[in-house]
Amino acid sequence: MKKPINVHKELTVGQVAARSGVAVTALHFYETKGLIKSTRNQGNQRRYPREVLRRVALIKVAQRLGIPLAEIGEALQNLPDNRAPTAADWKTLSEQWSRNLDERINQLIALRDRLNGCIGCGCLSMENCPLRNQGDVLGKRGPGAHLLGEPVAREIYAPD
Repeated sequence: MKKPINVHKELTVGQVAARSGVAVTALHFYETKGLIKSTRNQGNQRRYPREVLRRVALIKVAQRLGIPLAEIGEALQNLPDNRAPTAADWKTLSEQWSRNLDERINQLIALRDRLNGCIGCGCLSMENCPLRNQGDVLGKRGPGAHLLGEPVAREIYAPD
């Protein structure tokens, strides 16, 4: 006769790693980032509630979609710690992330379209290059060196 599974028993980090397919080091990293939580037993070993398995699965799916860990962490902060994420939780998160993915897809399409128009030109023009500095956006910032950061990238790569 099989022994029934105690669904209230906490899991070790090794058990979570084995069941989730995520390395122990990744679980420790997720914990330092506040994505998952553990308690410590009397021997100071980590113990995870079983609900962490669904949370880890959600993290891995979101990462596969290209969602940055910071955004995943913000989303998980809105979920209760004492239960596994539900289908309703996932629906809310996926709707939010879907909009984000659509925006990123549009930005990548615009970038790809500009890349196709630039192949082989060899211009390397800092003033006119549609990929590096469309409309001389960096020149409008004044003299001196400017890093191509997020605000500039949106100005340059935004769809027409």
